[in-house]
Amino acid sequence: MNGANPAAEARKDPPRRRRLLPWRRRKDAPLVSVLRLAGVIGRVGPVRGGSVTLANMERAIDRAFAPKRLAAVALSVNSPGGSPVQSALIAKRIRARAEERGVPVLAFAEDVAASGGYWLACAGDEIFADENSIVGSIGVIAAGFGFVDLIARHGIERRVHTAGARKGMLDPFRPEDPEEVERLRAVQRDMHETFVSHVRERRGRRLRGDDDTLFSGEFWSGRRAIELGLVDGLGELRGVLRDRFGAGVRIRPVAARRGLRRRLGLGGFDGSPAFGVDVGAVGAEILAALDEWAMWKRYGL
Repeated sequence: MNGANPAAEARKDPPRRRRLLPWRRRKDAPLVSVLRLAGVIGRVGPVRGGSVTLANMERAIDRAFAPKRLAAVALSVNSPGGSPVQSALIAKRIRARAEERGVPVLAFAEDVAASGGYWLACAGDEIFADENSIVGSIGVIAAGFGFVDLIARHGIERRVHTAGARKGMLDPFRPEDPEEVERLRAVQRDMHETFVSHVRERRGRRLRGDDDTLFSGEFWSGRRAIELGLVDGLGELRGVLRDRFGAGVRIRPVAARRGLRRRLGLGGFDGSPAFGVDVGAVGAEILAALDEWAMWKRYGL
């Protein structure tokens, strides 16, 4: 007798089959990629580029759909809107990859999925929200400032030279021209029609309510959005994914990769350096920051 305890030895060195089994179960569990779409969509200012653009997101979208054993892709949306072009481009890329892979896309509204944020959420086959999420705002807006009285008060002379009768349309340093405003509204109507078509195509018969309500630019709480068919259910991302795919579901966040200069705020929207920006650009950046702040504050955030 050497005094060895067989039971204790077995606990110290369990059979290889027993050690590998939990890993095997984990590896076979459903995998869901999570793509975060947060912030103002499109260009924010001349120095500070917005993070939610196709240029910044396309690699992350491709990585989200890349895994071989993929049960679904989840979109975590928290955006007050922004560029309709970038909203459309990102949504189209997501839908194209979803159809290529044949996997469902589930969208989750956080604080806000409004305007362009709702456009992105509609890239999902199903949309979930918190009961207090802000959802909707299916419309188009253009906002700016008028400086006519300001420059006149300080004796500043505005000099603009153009080739093309309409090249100087909507110049904020001269009085508004009703004809130019109507031309802007015509462009907005075209954009609104595209937005409405996107929502109708993606939501289909789930929409409940008349067009004057749904597409007025109004926004609602997540609970009310369910009644209107803009959202399919209430729930947060992890809870819904576990209910749908089981408690062992593997949730894999996929982040947009940004270079060091962009992470430090040293690069412009086009990747150009921020050093040497003139005072006018800095002023425009301040106005852009105020504009971004106003977009969030519009929804009480």
